[in-house]
Amino acid sequence: MRITVLMENTTPTKVLTAEHGLSLYLEYRGTPCLLDAGASGAFAANADTLGIPLDKIQIALLSHGHYDHGGGLGEFLRRNAGAPVYAMAGACQAYYSGDGEKRHDIGIPAPVKAALAGRLRPVDRVAQPLPGLWLIPHTTPGLEEIGRAKKLYRGTADGVMPDDFSHEMSVVLETSRGLVVCNSCCHAGLQAVLGEVTEQFPARPILAFVGGLHMRGRSHGCEICTFTPEELQAVADCVTDHGVGTVYTGHCTGSVAFDQLRPLLGERLQPLTTGQVIDLPD
Repeated sequence: MRITVLMENTTPTKVLTAEHGLSLYLEYRGTPCLLDAGASGAFAANADTLGIPLDKIQIALLSHGHYDHGGGLGEFLRRNAGAPVYAMAGACQAYYSGDGEKRHDIGIPAPVKAALAGRLRPVDRVAQPLPGLWLIPHTTPGLEEIGRAKKLYRGTADGVMPDDFSHEMSVVLETSRGLVVCNSCCHAGLQAVLGEVTEQFPARPILAFVGGLHMRGRSHGCEICTFTPEELQAVADCVTDHGVGTVYTGHCTGSVAFDQLRPLLGERLQPLTTGQVIDLPD
């Protein structure tokens, strides 16, 4: 299988656009798939530059209901007439970041939600849209406490509540050498994500993890790592304990956190960037 990064926060060349977002093109056992579409239609321009025909994609997957992963879906739907879009049932609800006056909308833009009508395939349990490709919802209890700590919220009939990340899913692909786990932001934590995957696929090796680790923050205009040294060590220990072969990470992980994780994981940790191609065995 091959993973091509259509959008990430960084780019090695002026030919490709970068933005705060993530979009991955998955070529899995002959089926072209899209995982997320970045924050805007810029991912589609990158796809054109890379020679990837968006109209040929057969399945689209939305990892969770935030704008930097679903904002570009409007352009995808305009380019692709038939691919269904799989997402957790709550992905199109309202989502917010920040407390008080700093609280702001981070959900899927309203025009994209309207465009999704008729194409959305809501997921409310473990699902298998293709043989060997699985969608895994969160089952870890108490995730709303993480939402509260990260100042992430969801709109409900009872008002704004701490996010429990029930709109977030992992995409797991079976290969001859183990599982490839994609989770675009890991809001619930890598420990929860890998624990849930291991519970669903006991004794199966994890060849690779691809996605973000949600460690990036800002303070006084500068990028920071929001994890303590102890929390970073716990993430590294989780990777080791689950026997993950390679961690490809970027987007919400941030460069500062990546540099702090690298001594703990060595070459097992690899960066993501726009235009990157990752070849893995089927």
